[in-house]
Amino acid sequence: MAINLQKVTIEKTGDTHSIDLTKRDNSNKEIVINLNWSQGQQAKKGGFLSSLFGGNKDIDLDLGVFYELTDGSKNCIDGLQFSKGQGGPRDRKTRQGCYTDAPWIWHTGDDRGAAAGSGENIIVNPQSLEKIKRIIVYCFIYDGVARWAETNAVVTIKVPGNPDIEVQMGQQNDPKKFCAIAEILISPTNMQVKKLVSFHNSHGDCDKAYNWGMKWAAGSK
Repeated sequence: MAINLQKVTIEKTGDTHSIDLTKRDNSNKEIVINLNWSQGQQAKKGGFLSSLFGGNKDIDLDLGVFYELTDGSKNCIDGLQFSKGQGGPRDRKTRQGCYTDAPWIWHTGDDRGAAAGSGENIIVNPQSLEKIKRIIVYCFIYDGVARWAETNAVVTIKVPGNPDIEVQMGQQNDPKKFCAIAEILISPTNMQVKKLVSFHNSHGDCDKAYNWGMKWAAGSK
């Protein structure tokens, strides 16, 4: 079942975007979830003493998703999960996901800086949306304190043929380092994208808040 993302319509109600998926053809334009950021100017003004005591340390942000497929399988994808050689290309199943087979979601790679590049991207295969039940998009500060305003970070969900759905992380001010950005619910005829922007202490805390029921253990890059 293919979905025409060039002809879908989008209806916004509050912080929820409802996208009509009833018009279908062989369109293969992927859905892109992008996180881009740069170190804020305030963090660069600390001078020598700030640098000496760690005040100028770059903030490392990571983009990720929880996903659940229609067969009930659940998992998450982010740079922490596929670190230490556990990732791979888009056509091979690894902890980085897979674009051409389940889960039909693939992370293009961990970006430790993002200042000069396109940040981090997760792509979703539009030809297999009917096999995906729900997604939660999140980002977290892997390294550095929770100074969201200093990141100038923006998370954008791009559905071809529709307005971008954007969350300005650089406008947030919360001491927690994990943020659930949006929830995507998919049915055969409709895709709803709801802004969440809720903050949590960890992957596990976010999991509990949205009833995912996955098991977690500490990890590092």
